[in-house]
Amino acid sequence: MKVDVVLGLQWGDEGKGKIVDVLAKGYPVVARFQGGPNAGHSLHFEDKKFVLHTIPSGVFRKGTLNIIGNGVVIDPIIFREECLQIETNGVPVRERIQISKKAHLILPSHRIIDAASEASKGASKIGSTLKGIGPTYMDKTGRNGLRVGDILADNFLERFGSLKSKHISFLKQFDYTYDINEREAEWLEAIEYLKGFNLVDGEYLINGLLAENKRVLAEGAQGSLLDVDFGSYPFVTSSTTTCAGACTGLGVSPSKIGVVSGIFKAYCTRVGSGPFPTELNDHTGEELRRLGFEFGATTGRPRRTGWLDLVALKYAIMINGVEQLIMMKSDVMDTFDTIKVATGYLVDGAESNEVPFDTFAEVEPVYKEFKGWKRDLTKITEESDLPFEFMTYVRFIEKETGVPIKIISVGPDRDQTIFR
Repeated sequence: MKVDVVLGLQWGDEGKGKIVDVLAKGYPVVARFQGGPNAGHSLHFEDKKFVLHTIPSGVFRKGTLNIIGNGVVIDPIIFREECLQIETNGVPVRERIQISKKAHLILPSHRIIDAASEASKGASKIGSTLKGIGPTYMDKTGRNGLRVGDILADNFLERFGSLKSKHISFLKQFDYTYDINEREAEWLEAIEYLKGFNLVDGEYLINGLLAENKRVLAEGAQGSLLDVDFGSYPFVTSSTTTCAGACTGLGVSPSKIGVVSGIFKAYCTRVGSGPFPTELNDHTGEELRRLGFEFGATTGRPRRTGWLDLVALKYAIMINGVEQLIMMKSDVMDTFDTIKVATGYLVDGAESNEVPFDTFAEVEPVYKEFKGWKRDLTKITEESDLPFEFMTYVRFIEKETGVPIKIISVGPDRDQTIFR
């Protein structure tokens, strides 16, 4: 059996949570492979809304095992809050969640470093969510980090104190006021809560399940254009958000990767700083934000909005090996008379069909216009009932990318999903 992968193809916020929740019905195992509590995967069903930050989006499916892989970084406080909220809805989280011992821990001092570093950048700040994720990955690659399995060691508190001392020394370079003991007591309480979960050697668990012919769905966080290697550096996240991250974040070989599904919105959004060629700083952009309720599920920050960018989408498809597409929030554009799609760029005045290396290059999108469908898609349940104008838009995207759109979302609820 293989590991099927679902990941975002834009700058995050594509709707991965809903789709993983929908697909999880057919998978006994769902596994998060990277990122941290900067993720905000929104799920809507039975007139309720849930936002997951660390927990895989299959947690609401009875009989589905949810694994937090070694590539994830965990804030014990946020994790505990998330679990307690879900438990109030009758979900037995300890039965459904297992955590890799090799996943790294976000310390309270990581959050302080994150805030101090971002504040020092001034106008060049990258738009961090200030959750301590970047500094945690820095400690991971710097071989200083604490991992989930370390909480079981007799000298864990000593290791914690040693890393906190290193952080205090690091913070001396910043002109930043902080309380190093802020949240520490709460964090240590949350560590005790974490000990109540099944802490596992995730790589053995995943490969053992595959050997038993169990289907595994790997869930990505953020989006491919925020990948630390292939995103719009330095305005990126600190982990590998592409398909390759599923291998390193779960401990499976590339040969074990199965179907790769890429999720994209029918338009584009971005949170924080960084290039956004099709951004709309006008009434249309405001309408996309209002109709799509484009505010961060984790931070509440208003998202930047713009037309669909096929140059960037094809780039993300290429580096991930995407075999099928999933289009989200199609209904948001129901009322538009005209819809545009960027099919190429003018980069510093020269025509191009490639995402430029230079993050700060002057990029002007080349647009193709489509007639809007002017129909309410939210009540449609069958592909045959979708408007002609909408299907013209869909088929153009398929032709340009060379990849079929297999799922179309026409609303936030898990039932507002059309399989083609």
